[in-house]
Amino acid sequence: MYFTDRGIEELVERRGEEEVSLLWLGERLREFVDLNPEFEVPVERLATWLARLDDDEDE
Repeated sequence: MYFTDRGIEELVERRGEEEVSLLWLGERLREFVDLNPEFEVPVERLATWLARLDDDEDE
């Protein structure tokens, strides 16, 4: 298990039953980066990865 898995597990436990929009998620990611600018690159990579998940299926 990676160290980050603990945070993911907590997220699933606390909010796993909720439905959120991608707009809401984008706003939370921006808010997080505003508060933690040192994480701008990893958050950008995550957002880009999520945005392009279906690209391989379209080709």
